[in-house]
Amino acid sequence: MTGEITVFSGSAHPEFAEDLCRILGVELSPSRTSRFSNDCLQVQLRANCRLRDVYVVQPLVPPVQENLFELLLMLDAARAASAAHITAVIPHFAYARSDKKDAPRISIGARLVADMLQTAGATRVLTMALHAPQVHGFFSVPVDHLSATLELAAHFRRFDLTNTVVVSPDLGNAKVATEFARNLGVPVAAGSKRRLSDDTVVIDSIVGDVAGKDVIVLDDEIATAGSIVELLRVLRQAGAGPASVVCTHGLFTGRAIERLLHEPGITQIVTTDTVPQTGSRELPNLVVRSVAPLFAETIHRIHHGESVSSLFSDVETYG
Repeated sequence: MTGEITVFSGSAHPEFAEDLCRILGVELSPSRTSRFSNDCLQVQLRANCRLRDVYVVQPLVPPVQENLFELLLMLDAARAASAAHITAVIPHFAYARSDKKDAPRISIGARLVADMLQTAGATRVLTMALHAPQVHGFFSVPVDHLSATLELAAHFRRFDLTNTVVVSPDLGNAKVATEFARNLGVPVAAGSKRRLSDDTVVIDSIVGDVAGKDVIVLDDEIATAGSIVELLRVLRQAGAGPASVVCTHGLFTGRAIERLLHEPGITQIVTTDTVPQTGSRELPNLVVRSVAPLFAETIHRIHHGESVSSLFSDVETYG
């Protein structure tokens, strides 16, 4: 075990960092981010880091580039201050969508960001529900990749699920949806999706029986809600009943809130606090589950050299 736990927060989601520190029983250490007249950022960590186990909390949410560079500066400052270990705590890793070269002359952004985090000083990364799990392999430092499946499933155990099916928007997310459905003891189905642009998808059909069923639509994130709205349209055509919409990262960007407000048949929208939810309060049926206890328990285990993977085999819910 190294020295004491020291936690800093970037500007993206200080409320999450404060909840995490409250559960850990440590004070959130102060920092200061300022901007020069030429628009350059400067970060100062205002607590001792020498030989400490330092955690810098910063989800990559809009403005993503500002928040990413602030995180890099904080990691670099901790390294220069002789921290023993430096963990980048990134509840939402936005660049996980850029995981492959699917067009000529483009950058694989996720790999580049992984290299930047390591160069800046991160000796470990803690994140949740990567959009593309293979991004884990882009890092040469340890990565703890958490799942919100058990926490989200815990929300639905209070309801009667005898006529319910879990639906994944696409086959790529079917493995996670299957795990979620298994936790609830219900069947699973999936959409056959083609993405035409960042904001437009086509779902040709549903694989699985949804006729006359209540559905729980599960995705890793909701950005513009284009996939969700298209899936709900196809589900109605297939005879499905009322829908609950569930995701780990509720970004709700662009026209997402407007789309979801006007979408019939949504009984509830369930997400977590990996990203700030201040802008989505217009959604009257929004439920936010906290994953801060899970992150706090993971940090405790990292600090004390205990198993993190056992969290997902011997614990049902958190907090």
